Amino acid sequence: MTLAAQSTKDSKYIHDTAKLMQNYRDVLWNVEVSEQNLQAEFRAEYGAANGTQITDLDISNPRLEGDAQFITRSKKMLQLIDSSVNLIRERHKKGGFYYLILYYSYLSPQRFKNTNEILHALEQKGISLSLRIYYGRRKKALEILSSVLWGYTSIACNDILTLFDHLIK
Repeated sequence: MTLAAQSTKDSKYIHDTAKLMQNYRDVLWNVEVSEQNLQAEFRAEYGAANGTQITDLDISNPRLEGDAQFITRSKKMLQLIDSSVNLIRERHKKGGFYYLILYYSYLSPQRFKNTNEILHALEQKGISLSLRIYYGRRKKALEILSSVLWGYTSIACNDILTLFDHLIK
């Protein structure tokens, strides 16, 4: 593969990671709401007690089962992102620094109104960055995350998710 082709391939992964991270909070919210709605619908339809889960009963409803599988898969992907970010935090030589940039930029429960608020939050943690430096470091954090995520998931995503199934159970 030529250097230009490799660079284009790498930038696609970085772009994918940036898109993935930009949507993280929305996906997390949608999964939580979908799970609550599915549980409520399940309880209403089958008269199950509040603590009863869909997997606890032997039911045959393809739509509910499909929705449950979608939620499970989405949760696994969110767990993959979380574990990848934590791996960076724990193992990379500047992991704590990059973790905070990723956290305040994409993962924190509340979205900041603008970049200045992110810079202020970072400053509260002892990290003072100019706007230009912040964007460069955020790009680097996304590159590192890309190498963790796409380095092993792009080829064998289903194998990884299967492995996660065995680890979670």
